[in-house]
Amino acid sequence: MRHPVLKREIPSLGEAPGALIPVGEPQSGETSLSWIEYDAETLNETVCRDVEQALAQAPTGKVSWLNVYGLRDPEALKRLGSHFGLHPLVLEDILNAGQRPKVEDYGDYLFIVSRVFDYPLDGSRLVSDQVYMVLGEGFVLTFQARPIGVFDAVRDRLRRQRGQVRRKGVDYLAYALLDAVIDDYLAVHARFNERVEQVDGRLLSGNDHGLLRQVQRLKRDCLKLRRALLPLREVLLTLNRGEDGLFAPETQLYLRDAYDHTVHVLESLEMSREMVSDMLDLYLSTQSNRLNLQMRKLTVLTMIFMPLTLIAGIYGMNFEHMPELKWHYGYHAVLGAMALLTSGLAWAFWKRKWI
Repeated sequence: MRHPVLKREIPSLGEAPGALIPVGEPQSGETSLSWIEYDAETLNETVCRDVEQALAQAPTGKVSWLNVYGLRDPEALKRLGSHFGLHPLVLEDILNAGQRPKVEDYGDYLFIVSRVFDYPLDGSRLVSDQVYMVLGEGFVLTFQARPIGVFDAVRDRLRRQRGQVRRKGVDYLAYALLDAVIDDYLAVHARFNERVEQVDGRLLSGNDHGLLRQVQRLKRDCLKLRRALLPLREVLLTLNRGEDGLFAPETQLYLRDAYDHTVHVLESLEMSREMVSDMLDLYLSTQSNRLNLQMRKLTVLTMIFMPLTLIAGIYGMNFEHMPELKWHYGYHAVLGAMALLTSGLAWAFWKRKWI
């Protein structure tokens, strides 16, 4: 599904820190909220119309997960932040679509920013979406601009009681959501490699119509993925230190595994980046080689016809006394000489594999 090109908003200069001004990509569609509460035996899932309905859910002491799509209303976000005790700077970052992946410790909760990507099936450009997560005591809040399905696998495990997520605490849920983001990178990187192989096949086949533009697009996409993965690796490294105290020791082991997966994706992406760079060098070398071949063919043709031009030029001069000018077979002799000379030069160039 192709997403429309969206105009970016520029924040007002001179605004105080924490001012709730939507910045980045204004989202289309309505706000959607889903509230999930669960323990090992039960799971309750509610789709809410607005923030007021979500906040009206009575706390049950179970693990709570509130996921929000497309929340760009500052007043609604302020009410949500007041209910969960979020700092105004956190709310400001949630309204800013251009955040760098990071983790911030606010004492009672963690604020984690990440970015997910998607390659639409129609072959259009790489699109991205910001994902914000707040991990507190007994609850997780996630914010996304649009539903691209990055957390669908986690919801499916919760509903079907697959895996350990129903038997674990809120810290394991936060890990599962981060792991889903990393798995999304694995899928995007696989599709990225497929496109690299397609472009590489066209490069070797000689069909170079629009090829340079595609190579440049792959190079930009690779840089976008790398620019998001590098800080995400630092986020997981910070969480692995366990200084926040919100992740249990047994969950730390899973975070370490998620960190290893991130490093693996980064290493694979580095190999893909080198391959794209080599493709660009190969494309330029191929173009230069083709130009040299064309120039060689033109040079061979020039060398073949140059003696003929010389002979025709000599016998085309208007002098009265010239050798063989009055000879009855002079015309045929000159044509024969031209034919022999042309055949000899063509044979010599063919022997050298120049033509």
